[in-house]
Amino acid sequence: MENLATQPNSNADVDIDNEMDFETALEDYLDSDFGNVQVGNIVTGEVVKVDDNYVLVDVNFKSEGQLPVSEFKDSEGNCSVHVGDKVDVYVVSKKDSTGTIILSHQKAKRMQFLNELEDILENKKTITGRIVRRIKGGYIVDINDMEAFLPGSHVDLRPVPDMDALVDQSFEFRVLKINRQRSNIIVSRRVLLEEAREQKRAALLSVLEEGQLVKGVVKNITDYGAFIDLGGLDGLLHITDMSWKRIKHPKELVQLGDELELKVLKFDKEKQKVSLGLKQLIPDPWENISEKYPAETRCTGKVTNLVDYGAFVELEPGVEGLVHISEMSWTRKLRHPSQMVNLGDEVEVVILGVEPEKKRISLGMKQVSPNPWDLVAEKYPSGTIIEAPIKSITDFGLFIGIEEGIDGLIHVSDLSWTKKIHHPNELYKVGDIVQAKVLLVDKENEKFTLGIKQLADDPWLDVPNRYPVGSTVNGVITNITDFGLFVEVEEGIEGLVHISEMGKKIKDPKEAFKEGETIEAQVIHVSSDDHKLGLSIKQQQKEVAKKQAAAAGGSNLGDLIKQKMEEEGM
Repeated sequence: MENLATQPNSNADVDIDNEMDFETALEDYLDSDFGNVQVGNIVTGEVVKVDDNYVLVDVNFKSEGQLPVSEFKDSEGNCSVHVGDKVDVYVVSKKDSTGTIILSHQKAKRMQFLNELEDILENKKTITGRIVRRIKGGYIVDINDMEAFLPGSHVDLRPVPDMDALVDQSFEFRVLKINRQRSNIIVSRRVLLEEAREQKRAALLSVLEEGQLVKGVVKNITDYGAFIDLGGLDGLLHITDMSWKRIKHPKELVQLGDELELKVLKFDKEKQKVSLGLKQLIPDPWENISEKYPAETRCTGKVTNLVDYGAFVELEPGVEGLVHISEMSWTRKLRHPSQMVNLGDEVEVVILGVEPEKKRISLGMKQVSPNPWDLVAEKYPSGTIIEAPIKSITDFGLFIGIEEGIDGLIHVSDLSWTKKIHHPNELYKVGDIVQAKVLLVDKENEKFTLGIKQLADDPWLDVPNRYPVGSTVNGVITNITDFGLFVEVEEGIEGLVHISEMGKKIKDPKEAFKEGETIEAQVIHVSSDDHKLGLSIKQQQKEVAKKQAAAAGGSNLGDLIKQKMEEEGM
C-alpha cells in the first residue's frame, strides 16, 4: 500500500502536462502575428466576405480584417471587389481583447503611390494629372485619385490671363516635394516647360541666322510691337516692321496666339536678341515709286487719317500721300480737313510731288478741277464794272459775292473820295446790291479788289486848279485837334490849318476856335495825289495887313505892317 501510495500517478501527470502545453500554445497563438501583420504595414489579403457596410479580408491573422465597403465603391456606387479577390491593405490597428484588426485599402493605395512618387521625385520623372479646381494660391491636381497642390507661379512660364480656363485640363507635371506624414504633394508644370524651352532655345540658337524665315506665335503685344515665341526664344516684331502702310497699334494686324511666318532681320547670339520683320516678306511698294506715280498723275485713293494740317490718302497698300489742307479747295478757307472729307472716303487726287528717300508723296484735291481764279481773272479784268450783293461787312470794308466761293473786297478807303467813313455799316447793310469797279485780281494770292468811289472821277484832281497856292478860301471848321483845325472849303474837300499857321500864339486850338465857325485862310500847299490841302490863317492875315497898309499909304507901309503884326501877336 505504501508502495502504491508513494508511486506517482502517471495518468494524472500526463493530463497536467497536456493542459500546460495547451495553455502555452494558446498564449503563443494569441500573442503571435501570423504573416508578421504589424500596424503601419501594407499586406496582401483575400476577400472573404462582402456585405452592405463592410468587406472582410483574410490577411493570415488570427481574425479577418474589416474595411468599409465605401473604399471599394467606384464613381457609380458599385462595389469593385468580390469574395476571393486579392487586395492590398494597410494595417490601421489591432485590438488585443477581441483580436479584431482594422484595415484600409485606400490608405494602402496611397502609401504605395507615395512610394512611386518618391521614385518619380528622386529620378526627376514626370507624371500626368488633371487640374480639378482653383484654390487660393493655385490649383488642386488629381493624380491617381490623390490631391496634389499646383502653385499659381508654377502653372506656366508667364501669368495665365484666364485661370479658370485650365480647370478640367490634363498636363504633365514634375513632383517638387512630398510630405508622407501629411500626404502632401507639390507639383510643377513650369519646370517642365522651362526644360523644354531651354532645349528648344539651344537647338534654335544653333541654326538661327539673319535673313532666315521662321515661324512663331504672338505671346505679348505692346504699343511699340509684338513679342513672338519662336520656340524657346522670344523675338521682337516692331510696329514699324509689321506693315508698309501706317498703323496706329500692333493689334490692327496681330492678336495673341496668332501664328506668323517672319523674317529674321537682326540676331545677336551673345545677347540672345532677335529682331523680326513681317512686311519684309512682301516687296517694298515704295520701290520705283517715282515711276509709278509721276507728277500731275491723277489717282483715286482712300482717306485713312485726318490731322489738323491735312488728310492722308492711301493710293495702294503701304503707300500713302498727304493732301495738305491748303491743297483741298481753291476757294474755301478750311479750318480742318473734316470740312471736306471723312475717314474712308474715296477721293480723286493729283500727284504734286514724290520724295522716295523720305517716302513722302504730296497730293492735291483742288487740282482735279480748274482753278476758278484763272477764270475770274479772265472774266473780270481791271476796270470791269460789276453789280453784286453785299455778303458781309467788317470794320475794314465790304465783301461782295463774285462767283461761287470767290468774294471781292471793297476797302473802306475805296467807298468814297470825300466822305470820312468810320465804319462801312454807316452807309450799307448786308444784302444791298452795289456797283463797283474791278481794281485788281491777284490770282496768286487769291485777292479780288474793287472800289465804289472809282465809279466817279476823283474831285481832288481839280483842287489844285480851283485852289492854287496863294489863293484865299473861306471854310467851316469841322474838327479841332491838338495839332490844328480841319476846315471844309467845299463838300468833301477839307484843308488843314496846322497850329503853327493859326496866326496867334495858341497853345490849345480848342480854346481859340469852335466847330462850325467860318474862317478865312490862305492856301499854302495842295496835292491832288495825296488829297491834301494846307491852309494858313497867319499868311492870310499877313496878306490882309499888306493890303491895308497899301491902302493907307506907301510911306507908312512898314510901320503899318509892324503894327498889325504886333496886334495879331506875331
